[in-house]
Amino acid sequence: MSGFHTVEKIGGTSMTRFADVMKNVIIGKRSGDALYNRIFVVSAYGGITNLLLENKKTGEPGIYGFFAQDSAEWRPALEKTREEMLRLNRTFETVGLDVAQADEFVNQRLDGLIVSLENLMSLRTFGHFKPTEYLPAAREFLAAVGEAHSAFNSVLILRANGVNARFVDLSGWKSMENRDLDSAILNAFEGMDFAHEMPIVTGYVKCDQGIMKTFDRGYSEITFSKIAVLTHAREGVIHKEFHLSTGDPKLIGEDKVQVIGNTNFDIADQLSDMGMEAIHPKAAKQMEIQNIPIRVKNAFDPEHPGTLISRDYISPVPRVEMICGRNDIIAIEVHDPKMVGECGYDYHLTECLKNHHISYIAKTTNANTITHFVPERNRTLEACLEEIRAKFPESKVETCRIGIISVIGTNMRAPGFLTRAAKSLFDAKINVLALDQTMRQVNIQFMLNRDDFKNAQIVLHREFVEKK
Repeated sequence: MSGFHTVEKIGGTSMTRFADVMKNVIIGKRSGDALYNRIFVVSAYGGITNLLLENKKTGEPGIYGFFAQDSAEWRPALEKTREEMLRLNRTFETVGLDVAQADEFVNQRLDGLIVSLENLMSLRTFGHFKPTEYLPAAREFLAAVGEAHSAFNSVLILRANGVNARFVDLSGWKSMENRDLDSAILNAFEGMDFAHEMPIVTGYVKCDQGIMKTFDRGYSEITFSKIAVLTHAREGVIHKEFHLSTGDPKLIGEDKVQVIGNTNFDIADQLSDMGMEAIHPKAAKQMEIQNIPIRVKNAFDPEHPGTLISRDYISPVPRVEMICGRNDIIAIEVHDPKMVGECGYDYHLTECLKNHHISYIAKTTNANTITHFVPERNRTLEACLEEIRAKFPESKVETCRIGIISVIGTNMRAPGFLTRAAKSLFDAKINVLALDQTMRQVNIQFMLNRDDFKNAQIVLHREFVEKK
């Protein structure tokens, strides 16, 4: 396996517009040999994984959600998913999909799911199987169906359009083999000729450690990263439905934001913390170590080079590269006079967060107060707060719903960034509740009332990006 090829990932929203993706990204102006030396890792069509598992944003149960609740509603949920998959098949008929063959594939996989889930239902009635023993496996094979569906369809469409595409099904459907993640990928690519065929690969990989169990819904980017590293790709490319820009174009205005031409993996980590994953942080690490750059491109603006994320890029002049944030944060403030001078107080406090699998985005401290800023959607938040109050009975524990705005750049080591940001917020009558900045000076985080979230981004973008 040489380093002449790229590994490219297409997200679910883009996959739903596959005719445009094929025209802009996969085929475009290429022909002959220029079509190849590219591996495509595909996500499930937009919304399908929500139907298979649960809605990522609202938590509304899908097939898995109902099955885990021991609810008979998993059967209607499965038929609803089948209906949507078959509907999607028909949207691709005009671009070359053999609908009959595509429908047969869907029905075969979903009928197999019914048999598997019914067998698990039967086994658990005997009482010898704990949910922790069979639910992770059920979640794994349910998730796998989404990527298998989109990858299979893509191969049929591409072959109908003259491309020598190859279906690489890493989902392990009916396979009794158990391999680790690396071995499963290497085995699938053994003997493949990237120069003359185009692998279309499922974002899900069946492996003995359980890719869903280990990485949850970010597994397709782990697959993308692993393939890039193991096949020694020259570059990874992520195709999204938008550019990586200096701010949210819907909020700030498409005419005001600018595409970020270059940045580094450090900044990609900061974006991940803000819920704006250019790539899953655990996936980015391996590519960073191997010095494989990642390019983020807009799938519907094919001529634009996009944003190159590399290991060593530092802006030659101090500047802000992005204004972003998230408005779903809970501040957990612990005030305790006994904290003063006590070694390990914060260690025992963060133990409570660890026990409930809650990761914090920022932290502020003074002599007697520690505040952790965590995502609100954590299902174990109330249990965590109960443990904190029980562990520190003399403390005052309060919570507050806030937003965080982050000013980010590879080179912000110059006097004045904080002053300019604070003044622009002050002039807009926006109160800063707290702020956080490390000595590395790659970002400044402002904690504010949620009502100020949108306006603060507009104000800061105007100050640092639009102002000449």
